[in-house]
Amino acid sequence: MKKTYLNEFHSTHDGNLVDFSGWEMPINYGSQINEHNEVRTNVGIFDVSHMAVFDFSGDNQVEFLKELLPNDVTKILNSKRALYSPLLNENGGILDDLIVYHTGNNHFRIISNCATRQQNNDWFNEKAEKFEVKVNFQDDASIIAIQGPNSDKVLSTLYSLDLKNFHIYQDDEVMIARTGYTGEIGFEIISNQKKGLELWNHFISKGVKPIGLAARDTLRLEAGLNLYGSDMTINNHPYESNLGWTIDNSDENRNYIGKNSLAIEAESKKKLIGFYTEERGVLRAGSKVHFAGGEGIVTSGTWSPTFKKNIGFCRVDANYPAQGNALLRDKEINLHFCETNFLKHLK
Repeated sequence: MKKTYLNEFHSTHDGNLVDFSGWEMPINYGSQINEHNEVRTNVGIFDVSHMAVFDFSGDNQVEFLKELLPNDVTKILNSKRALYSPLLNENGGILDDLIVYHTGNNHFRIISNCATRQQNNDWFNEKAEKFEVKVNFQDDASIIAIQGPNSDKVLSTLYSLDLKNFHIYQDDEVMIARTGYTGEIGFEIISNQKKGLELWNHFISKGVKPIGLAARDTLRLEAGLNLYGSDMTINNHPYESNLGWTIDNSDENRNYIGKNSLAIEAESKKKLIGFYTEERGVLRAGSKVHFAGGEGIVTSGTWSPTFKKNIGFCRVDANYPAQGNALLRDKEINLHFCETNFLKHLK
């Protein structure tokens, strides 16, 4: 298995290490629930250096990305900002989801998921060739995430920044983005490994607790954020994955990959929604849900430490009622359907 440069820290600080898409990563440091609550109420730090960083060079980066992505990078050309987008194939299937960063002067960086790093590297190089854009895969980058309502206070011990959501700061050593995967205020810091270790040790010395991937999953689920490979795959298009908002067709002359196929899918018959139950038991991916006139499939499910109930996402027929049911260990449980952002719906 591959290891991030912080693997020694994880193994010597009670990290329970597991195989995550071929990487040895900490699932927790003793208590997933405590780590989840620490991020919701205070601040925590994540090692996400297993994710993939791509930098681009060449004069035609804007035109390349306008074709590559269904969300339009021209939205972020006037400042140093980030933009979320799915990555599609010609059939409109989701190859991955990613964040593209405008680092200034029409230069860009993309950060995508670890499981798709080689696939994306090959795809980017194939599509960039005609634009004479060079893809630089930063295989040894450090990415650490500081997340939680007090993350700005912790960051201010080193950097005095006033970043709006999805805006970035960059100097010769780091790029800091006001982004995250938890639903809380947060920052992701990209640097080389030497600087990353310095930053990690500094934040740990300030009392920030390390957080494992298990809490990262429950945090993102509560916030209504999709997980690639579970809530969306190559067999799903954005409209049935709660990502219709990322499809920007405002420029009728822009022909991005998958556009023609998405035009057929715009009136989707499927929808990704949230569900919760007051009853005991977690519905896992693949479980069936039923309701009057239709059914669906669970894509993600967990027990919510914040709301003290079982929650999840399911893909259902678009015309769904407010309630349904499912079988769990041969027992029928009642479900309430809602939007996927539980932090807003269940507050």
